[in-house]
Amino acid sequence: NFFQRTYQRFDRRFERMRGGYIIVLSSLLARRKFYATAFLSFALLSCGLFLTLGRDFFPSVDAGQIRLHMRAPTGTRIEETARLADQVENVIREVIPGSELGTILDNLGVPNSGINLSYSNAGTIGTLDGEIQISLKPDHRPTQDHVDRLRATLPARFPGIEFFFQPADIVTQILNFGLPAAIDVQLSGNDIAANYALASKIMKRIQAIPGTVDTHIQQKLNQPAIALQMDRTALQQLNLSAVNVAQNMLVSLAGSFQTAPAFWLNPINGVIYNIVVQTPQYRIDSLDALLRTPVNAAPNAPTQLLGNLVQVAPATQLASVSRYNLAPVVDIYVSVQGRDLGSVAAEVDKVVEEMRPELKRGARIAVRGQVETMQSSFIGLGVGLALAIVLVYLLIVVNFQAWLDPLIIISALPAALAGIAWMLFLTGTRLSVPALTGAIMTMGVATANSILVISFARQRLQDGVPPLSAALEAGATRIRPVLMTALAMIIGMIPMAIGVGEGGEQNAPLGRAVIGGLLFATVSTLFFVPLVFAGVHRRLEARRRRLDVRARRNARDRLQAADSPTAPPAPPAPTEI
Repeated sequence: NFFQRTYQRFDRRFERMRGGYIIVLSSLLARRKFYATAFLSFALLSCGLFLTLGRDFFPSVDAGQIRLHMRAPTGTRIEETARLADQVENVIREVIPGSELGTILDNLGVPNSGINLSYSNAGTIGTLDGEIQISLKPDHRPTQDHVDRLRATLPARFPGIEFFFQPADIVTQILNFGLPAAIDVQLSGNDIAANYALASKIMKRIQAIPGTVDTHIQQKLNQPAIALQMDRTALQQLNLSAVNVAQNMLVSLAGSFQTAPAFWLNPINGVIYNIVVQTPQYRIDSLDALLRTPVNAAPNAPTQLLGNLVQVAPATQLASVSRYNLAPVVDIYVSVQGRDLGSVAAEVDKVVEEMRPELKRGARIAVRGQVETMQSSFIGLGVGLALAIVLVYLLIVVNFQAWLDPLIIISALPAALAGIAWMLFLTGTRLSVPALTGAIMTMGVATANSILVISFARQRLQDGVPPLSAALEAGATRIRPVLMTALAMIIGMIPMAIGVGEGGEQNAPLGRAVIGGLLFATVSTLFFVPLVFAGVHRRLEARRRRLDVRARRNARDRLQAADSPTAPPAPPAPTEI
């Protein structure tokens, strides 16, 4: 039988390997103190590699899409923005080969409805903005290569136009919580001009940080506007007030639903409809049309034209007003490329703290975005990992009815953490949420393998076998199930660690963490744990022997004292006269 012959051949080789393992473990047990100390020191020092890995919330995914945002000078008309978008498309077709370029879709200006603008994360503030979405064909080079070439080409070809790239994949968009960048330095306060000036200084400092790209201020202060100065004398003569002017303009330009909501009940189907009164936008297409807006104090009062009540002057204002907790804010958006998010965020925090004394009274500054959530998630997963180890230890204590042997079992876990650190370091993988999740998974498998070894060694101790022999027999007997459990997990994680398939980069750190942790944990279970078990129980056995010898000596002394006759009383001491 082919399968039987294959099994016999494998079994012979495995037994040969187990014989070699027994020889190695025997030599290690002879100098267990030195080897155990050296291995534990290596594992603890290896955990220092975590400080060099860098931190990301989640790995980036090559979605085969590019999301380019173009921003023209403030006040650019939509027609000019469309012309610029056509020119940018031509450059994109020059940079990206036709064999890799799929489709190009332009979204120019603000959405037609304010509702659509509420659900958009494009950062659009007016007709000066344009969003260009580029889809690549399946057989394309890494998307980041095309992004790098576009980032170097477009600003040189279109001076004065801002270009910045936003996340195209849905996962990163969700992780950014609606923001167009991973880091958002937010200045809040009523003095917008002062906050904007300080934001400009901070932006220049942040742009000098390695790894930061597409750093820009979201808000614009120089949006062209029309200032209407009311003639209060004329208003008083016509029995009008500033409230009447503002109310009539609000209804004409934005509708009446927010200030005076009205509803109509359809008697046929019983549905209540919102009724909004508003001048169609195409009827207010010029300043003259705006000045012909009727103004009255009451429905039946005389009507005046807006142009008779105000004086017109050119002005500038914020292109869009963003608020946080009702306070107006100025946002500095910072994207990260070529470095981990944690390192860049640490340097951004340093810059923010250095510039904090320049804040005006009542102003605040904070770093928000994906980095804020990443830090809280890392703290939560770190606490979860520590609690997992503690709960596993307490569970083993309940089952073993002992405190020391469960501690020996979890002594394999530092090696698992060292294996995770080495695997992530050698593969160039950053520490992320999937990697920490893999670390928690590794703790369970590593503990289960150690339980197999220690439970057998405890049983042999109860049978009267010396600790050294019990540890050696436990390793030799349990090597097969330990290797089976570890190899099954490692082999199953290889496809995930390689990152096969679309979006495989997202879960690759989890597979790599599990593989590295189990490799080191298996070595620790088969070599380090028996050494610790033998050393601890050998010391406990020697202590028990000393206590037994002392107890027997004390018992013998008590028996001798009980069997000896009572000694005569001592003569009284002589007294001096």
